[in-house]
Formats: sequence, structure tokens, C-alpha cells
Amino acid sequence: MSSSRVVITGIGALTCIGHGRKGLWDGILREQSGIGLITRFDTAHYDAKCAGEINDFNAADYFPPHKLKRVDRYAQFALVLTHQALDDAGLKLTPEHPRTDVGVSFGTALGGITTAENIHERFVHEGIRAIPAALALQVFGGSGHSNISIAYGARGYSTTNSNSCASGTVAIGEAFRIIREGKAQVMIAGAAEAPLAPLTFGAFDTIKSMSKEIKNPQSACRPFDVHRSGFVMAEGGGSVILESLEHARARGAHIYAEVLGYTLNNDAYHMSSSLPEGESAIEAMRGTLDEAGLRPDQIDYINAHASSTPMNDGTEAKAVSKFFGKKTPAISGTKAYYGHPLGASGAIEAAICCLAMEHSHIPPTLNCHEPCEEITPGFDLVRLKGRSQPIKYALSNSFGFGGINASLVFGKVE
Repeated sequence: MSSSRVVITGIGALTCIGHGRKGLWDGILREQSGIGLITRFDTAHYDAKCAGEINDFNAADYFPPHKLKRVDRYAQFALVLTHQALDDAGLKLTPEHPRTDVGVSFGTALGGITTAENIHERFVHEGIRAIPAALALQVFGGSGHSNISIAYGARGYSTTNSNSCASGTVAIGEAFRIIREGKAQVMIAGAAEAPLAPLTFGAFDTIKSMSKEIKNPQSACRPFDVHRSGFVMAEGGGSVILESLEHARARGAHIYAEVLGYTLNNDAYHMSSSLPEGESAIEAMRGTLDEAGLRPDQIDYINAHASSTPMNDGTEAKAVSKFFGKKTPAISGTKAYYGHPLGASGAIEAAICCLAMEHSHIPPTLNCHEPCEEITPGFDLVRLKGRSQPIKYALSNSFGFGGINASLVFGKVE
């Protein structure tokens, strides 16, 4: 049996630079960071004080009071992202008409952990009476995809992965495989994260992995810059609707891009440090292009993981240079716009790749004024200002804690 071609027909996004497909792209074109000082809790005892907060998201605008009590912020994001993407795709799915050929593949690093953190604080002071009845249904990572399946009658393949900062990329990659293998016609895929709470934030502050910038929060995230000092935690998410090409064309859907290849592997080296020479990252890119039947010189754009940490940006730059040779494709790291929403970042960046192809425009790497030493002369880093350029093939990389490496490649459908 021949495999199905898989295309992306809808996009959803929640970030500190904009909401929905249009809001995300308008935010990219403004070329301004949405990162600021944290307002959610007191940071007096933390070294890191910046985050990508979404302060214009009001859950009451989307959910009735009884639903708000049962769905935490992470799952709220997941549901809103799905609504945006389905609306953008012009695809109507309802629980009254469930479909077994529609599935959900979602990702999150931490799920509802901040809800558990908040309830635990009350529990310490008030005892068991402080525990809400819905807590057990809110904190597990699968609450996102489960709520999506219920809301839209998606009775097919349904799962959530927790592959750290690569979760969103893995979610889309696994959805691609399910459709390609003929196990679904439509997949809702994406990732969400709501990690901004004192204990969770403090866990990363303690290991000194986050930026300590205070004076100018918008410059706190500096991908590939020699003065980068760490990542900036953020909340939010991204989602896409994947369909078989046949299904999409039959209903006259607008197609953003075709998913052509996906690879997931592990460094098998260290929980927080990548292999110094990026060997597994190289294999992830190679495997993805091999599956797509593409050569490295055919890639027009790379959206790098580029988390703004001293070690990982340097390792990624070396891996890209080794794989692509003396002249790389155009590359940018977009986390300087919206921070690092952990497991959700890959889903947002996949959406950005699709929109970059749609608009023939490469977003810049904000705040990269002085490239780090690993950026060689042939490394085509798009800095500070965007670039108008046709994009036929785009690669998106995600590398996470635990040595996880994931890559996706997208192609323009004429």
C-alpha cells in the first residue's frame, strides 16, 4: 500500500507576540521581542526575572465557569489552539458527529504541573479540604489531548508525548507518520505549556540555565550572540491541522506546506548537555532529509532551536555547519521574539516555518548583534532584520533536555 502525502491546512498560536495565525505572523513582522519582567509572582529571590508572559489571554472569554473549574491553563491553551487551527483550516469537527479517522497528537514538557504547585501551597495550609475534585484530571499531560478529543469528537489515534523541549516537534512528526501510514485522514497536532509558577520557574533558575538580564528584558534572549546568558522561560503553544493530501484537496482546503520528513533520536550522553560535536543532531537532520528525498543544498531555510544558552547554541551551530558544509541555508532563531515555552516551542516554530514559506519571508534572529565564535563565515545567519526570499523547503530543529533531538522538513505545495 502506498503511503499518503501529508499537508498542513490550519495554524493556531498563543504567544506573547500574538495569537492565532495572523497574530503570530504580525508579531514576527514587527521584529520586536514580547519578553518582559515577570508579573505573575515575586522574583526577588531569583536570578532570572524575565519571561514570555501571555497577559492578554482571558480564559473566561473562551470557557464557561463550570468548564474553567475542570480545565487548567495548560489544557485551556491546548483547546484554544485547536479551535484556532480548525477555524483556520475551515474544518468543522463536532462531538455530535465523531470521526474515527481524526486523531490528536499533542506535546508538553510539564503539563499541569503549575496547577499542582498552586494547589499544593493551599494543601499545606488548609489540608485535604483544599484539594479540588478535578485536580487528578487537570495535572496529567494527557489532559490536553483528551479534552481536545472530547470537544471535537476525535475518536482516532490520540496521544501526548513529553519529550522535553522537542515535544511539539515530536507531536507533529508522529501525527505525520499516522496519516502517512493510512491510520487517519486528519490529525490535530501541537503543543502547549504553562510553566510560569514559582517552584517550576525556580527549578530552572537553580541550575543557572536562564538569562539574568534585568535592565532590558526584550534583549534577555539572544540566540547565537556571544553575550547570551541563558534561555527565557515562556508560556503558550502552537498547533497545526494535518491532513492527507487527498482529504485536503477533496474539500478545497488551503495548503500551507507538505510535511516531507521527520526524525527523532537521542544523544544517549547527558541529561542537560548535548554531545559536544552535535553528532546526534546531525543524524536527526540527515535522517529527516533522507526520508524526504532531499539533499542538504536544497534546503532554503532552517528555523534553529537556538534557545540562547551558551552551550547548546554553540553545539547547534557546529552541527549545522558540519552537516551543510561551507555554505549553509538561511538560518534564524525565533525564540528571541517569544521566549522558550519549553515543549511548545517546536510547534510554534513549525507554524513559523509554514508562514515563512507562505509569505516568502525569513524572520530575523533578534538581539544577535555579535555572533558567537561558532558562527563561521559560511553560516548564513539572518540577524536583526528579516529577509524576503522564496522558500521551497524549510527545516525545523528542536533539541531538548535528556539528549532528545527532533527535526521536521516542510515543502511548498505548488
